[in-house]
Amino acid sequence: MPQPTPHTAPLFTVTADTLVAVDFGPRTRDRPPGPYRRLLATRGARAFTFGNLLARLPMGMFSVSAVVMVSGARGSYALAGAVTATGLAATAVVAPWTARLVDRYGQARIAVPATVIAALGSLALLLCVHFGAPAWTLFASYAATATTPNIGGMSRARWAHLLKGDDGALHTANSFEQAADELCFMLGPVLAAFLCGTFFPEAGTLVGAVLLLAGMLVFAAQRSTEPPVRRQARARSPFRAPGMPPLLAVCLAMGAVFGSMEVVTIAFADAQGHRSAAGLVLALQAAGSCGAGLLYGALEPSGPADARLPWCIAAMTTLLTLPLLAAALTGSLLLLAGALLVAGMATAPTMVTTMTLVQRRTPEGSLNEGMTLAVTGLLGGIACGSATGGRLVDHVAPTAGFGVPVTAAAAALLIALAHQILMAPDSNSRPIH
Repeated sequence: MPQPTPHTAPLFTVTADTLVAVDFGPRTRDRPPGPYRRLLATRGARAFTFGNLLARLPMGMFSVSAVVMVSGARGSYALAGAVTATGLAATAVVAPWTARLVDRYGQARIAVPATVIAALGSLALLLCVHFGAPAWTLFASYAATATTPNIGGMSRARWAHLLKGDDGALHTANSFEQAADELCFMLGPVLAAFLCGTFFPEAGTLVGAVLLLAGMLVFAAQRSTEPPVRRQARARSPFRAPGMPPLLAVCLAMGAVFGSMEVVTIAFADAQGHRSAAGLVLALQAAGSCGAGLLYGALEPSGPADARLPWCIAAMTTLLTLPLLAAALTGSLLLLAGALLVAGMATAPTMVTTMTLVQRRTPEGSLNEGMTLAVTGLLGGIACGSATGGRLVDHVAPTAGFGVPVTAAAAALLIALAHQILMAPDSNSRPIH
């Protein structure tokens, strides 16, 4: 019987009246690697991405864990909400200053001690709740977590450093980071609820603090990918950079979309007698955004980001009418879940384009501060959207509350259009740094 020989030419043989050709050559694929495979093949990228994801997951755990822990021990959702709101407000004030120190002295030098302070704040909250300390200690403890560095911003700064000059790869990196945000905020609350319900009320906060510190240590240890610190007198504030205030206003309006949608969806599910399903329904919205973000990153961007932003926001505004229609016309939680899944698909492309513009408008040497200002705008919008949505739910009806995200998205669209009109034609996509 003929034996295969170690060459790539096909072997011919005859069986009955049929000629058979067998190719023993090695099987190779000429298909080029996909954009995300090329992205993660960047030297050092996988290591800092692992630490980044590990430290980012607790961002979706802390607020849920705090609410469960405080409300369970003190029997007051009002107190729990006030404590988490205090932490949110403190973060909005402290985060830009932390980011400025990161830009000035380096990620590893600032992020690690800032994370240690934040982790100690979480542990202090846990101990104060467990041992029945006065209520003011809960506010003080949770406010200390405001030193948590903007891990997503630091990761995007590393991509901007590694991929400088390659706009296509940077677009993929920003899409990957946005998808990671959505994934962590989708899995974080589920993990927190599981830990607090299965083990003990403090378990979510404890595990979150450990993951945050461990992930930040891994992330900071990757010094080869850390952006270099530029020694200069003082970098210009990103807030005063041309084109930055309108982008921060867009972030504020976008935050109102997210904050109002969360509160209104929970209220609607509660009115239907399925409050426990609210987390899963909101997770579908994050899942739609995560999938759309990965797809958006695999596509080549067409046209300047300034021109794409209004179209992305317009699509988001249009799709946000679906949850409003599903709630108002059918009252079905199942249909609302499907509508949120579809509506979420416009979130990631909009946020990716917005963050790309923030990067381009931020002066050199202040990228972490610029990205953190955008996150601060989102946090402020979330607080305003939550308050507005909650007020409509209480005084009108849960279905009426779904009009708040649509209105906020429409406001973001008007801001983006005004920004585009006022920008000079020759500066639409010109980077500042």
